[in-house]
Amino acid sequence: MAINLVTLIEQYLTPDLVKRIAAALELDRNDTSTAIDASVPALLAGICGVASQKGGAQKLFDTASQQTGALDKFANMIGGNKTALIDNGSQLLTSLFGGQQQSALAGAVAQYSGLNTGKGSALLGMLAPVVMGTIAGQPAVRGGDTGALANLLASQKDNIAAAMPSGFAKLLGGTGLLDTLGDAARRTGAEATRAAASVARTVDDSRRSAASTSTNWLLWAVVAAAVAGLLIYLLAKPAEQVAQQGVTAVQSLMVGGLDVGKQVTDSIGSLRTTLAGITDTASAQAALPKLQNATAQIDKVSGMIGQMSEGQRKVLAGLVNPVMSTLNQLFDKVLAIPGVAEIIKPTIDTLKTKLAILTA
Repeated sequence: MAINLVTLIEQYLTPDLVKRIAAALELDRNDTSTAIDASVPALLAGICGVASQKGGAQKLFDTASQQTGALDKFANMIGGNKTALIDNGSQLLTSLFGGQQQSALAGAVAQYSGLNTGKGSALLGMLAPVVMGTIAGQPAVRGGDTGALANLLASQKDNIAAAMPSGFAKLLGGTGLLDTLGDAARRTGAEATRAAASVARTVDDSRRSAASTSTNWLLWAVVAAAVAGLLIYLLAKPAEQVAQQGVTAVQSLMVGGLDVGKQVTDSIGSLRTTLAGITDTASAQAALPKLQNATAQIDKVSGMIGQMSEGQRKVLAGLVNPVMSTLNQLFDKVLAIPGVAEIIKPTIDTLKTKLAILTA
């Protein structure tokens, strides 16, 4: 089975461990979970960037070799000398990324999760040995093969792009941390791009059929120009921003007096926050009403599919699809917690069915 570093790190960062990290940094657990979901793929993206530089693979190999056994020590250090843990992790990131990129990443994590920059920086310092410790445990490092390490990191680009939360990539624009993910992110957003192209053809066909009168032609020309502008904007932006742009575009879809975009955005945002807060059976029970409410809101939108034009349905599907990877990861993560599936699995199964209607 192919290695997925994102998954390995997520499996290591159990809900209990996330809870302990939040307590050590005096942070809200939900905010911490949101920040970690963004930080892990961002750190891996930056590390892939280092590996692509001249001498970068050797630099990473040397750094990873120093983190052998870090995962075994991490849990104890959270409850012990956490200051040393944060300081060492911060120094590690500075040596790899440089101070400017590290500060930019900390600021983006803070803005995305609602933390202050200092806490965002401290969290990154804590996560650095986890990320590098995971890399240190791979055969490429244990076998002393820098070329194999470079190949391993190059193979992770699709996984990293898929794990990057919607909206977070936009905050990293201009930092250079995501430069090496360009092709991978474009492939991740290809489905949305194809849907957008299909909408362009639909509008163009409609414009031609309406050209029999000057009034209708003018109306369709204006509509086509507006949609074309949106498409050009979507396709011209960096691919890692497709997911966030998708949600923004959905916000403009008004159907039967309902702001479908806001409905979908609010529901997905609520889902992410609620799922991130589930760590045991008690929190799952408390989260159940919120999950049921989100399901009802999604169901309301899916019930209006019949009122949408073919173009609107394609836009909705193409723009909601990019956020599904993150949601599915969260679904799998909480259902794997002992005892939780018995409480919320029926609701999640229903929710998945409703979401599938939006993405069909």
